[in-house]
Amino acid sequence: MRRRAAIALVAVVALALTGCSKSTPNAKDPGQDPNATIEIWIRKPPAGPAEATAKSLAAKLTESTGVKSNVTAFFDDFETKLAQAAANKKLPDIVINDTAQLGAMNKQGILREVDRKAIANGDKLTPLSWDSAKGADGKYYAVPFNAQSFALFIRSDWRTKLGKPVPQNWADLVALAQDFTTKDPDGNGKADTFGFDVPGSVKRGYMDWFFSSFLWSAGGDYFTGTGGKFTPAVNSAPSQAAVTWFKDLFCTTKVVQPAAVNTETTQAHQKFETGVAGIYFTGPYNMARFDKSLGKAKYEVVALPPGPSGKAVSLAEGENVYLMAGSKNKAGQQKFAEYAISVPGQTVAMAGDTEGNIVRLPVNADVKMDDVRKDTRWKLFADVYTKDGRYVPAVPDWTPFRQSSADTINALVADCGSDTRAGLDKLADKFRDELKKQGVAA
Repeated sequence: MRRRAAIALVAVVALALTGCSKSTPNAKDPGQDPNATIEIWIRKPPAGPAEATAKSLAAKLTESTGVKSNVTAFFDDFETKLAQAAANKKLPDIVINDTAQLGAMNKQGILREVDRKAIANGDKLTPLSWDSAKGADGKYYAVPFNAQSFALFIRSDWRTKLGKPVPQNWADLVALAQDFTTKDPDGNGKADTFGFDVPGSVKRGYMDWFFSSFLWSAGGDYFTGTGGKFTPAVNSAPSQAAVTWFKDLFCTTKVVQPAAVNTETTQAHQKFETGVAGIYFTGPYNMARFDKSLGKAKYEVVALPPGPSGKAVSLAEGENVYLMAGSKNKAGQQKFAEYAISVPGQTVAMAGDTEGNIVRLPVNADVKMDDVRKDTRWKLFADVYTKDGRYVPAVPDWTPFRQSSADTINALVADCGSDTRAGLDKLADKFRDELKKQGVAA
């Protein structure tokens, strides 16, 4: 119901903005007030350490530039709240949100276009990070703020107890998951542990979000195409093989935690730290949390080993600073973006080795991570991002593709008797229709 409500709100917003420029959701320019307080929304749990870091960043902005700001953190139903604000013409000035949301937000007409060359410190940002701020039309609709990649978190105490090596390939990985499931690695005499911890809910497309790295590492893909025109590849032989491998974890070896198809990320975190599952493919933001809740000595962080393609590809993502349309203080918006990507701003947002980080990997190439963080595990994620990171396809709006993919994969792994090929063929048809709808079908 929440997703339907969000879709309905987006439709209302789209109707409200019909005929208006994408840079101005209101019919008239509200006028500019360089002294106006800028409202900043960030998709983080309220009253948590990440919100505190965001407020520290805003305070430093005021100290550095004089621009006043107010930070509000939301986590649940963030996109719904944003759509409501747009429908009521009460958008915040700044939104810090996932890179994958760029297309959906731009489609609503609520983003200002960004002149990359006019952004101070913009030339210091890595080229890969700027890709996350680029729309399918080649224009920029955000300023990169934070990057991240993913790696395997493995219960090293379980692994060493069972005498298993660090996985060097996917066969090793599955074998380790089987031992975690069947050989009582926690020694409590109960069959209550599992190999893989999977956030497989369809909410926000989590299932696809989690699976994408495995799809690419297996040689599969969502699309093929060049020049901004695409053809579905989600039902290709390598893609089918990837989904079959993934489905086997649920249905054949049965090494995935119970109720994975209904598990959201926050719940998946708990499954790992409480000893329900011993292998979790997740981001660096969980290290500080698990160090406290589980203990640093009980787990290790290792790169995903190469898949059937011979490569190990990691989803690359993070957050952008979105300059929202209709602001009364456009100069303040830009000053916030510029400060957020400066060395001082990135340093504040990295929050050292603490759980409060809102910048996982800096996008400013001048930031020396070793000066900010002493935990050497961060370098692993930085290396994975640089060498093997891959952002989602540059279609006008990725959200419907991610959601339909999540729905399909979730249904396939939930029903062990389902026809994988038929399911992916239907998904390819949905992709084809959506590509046509978005005007990027080959």
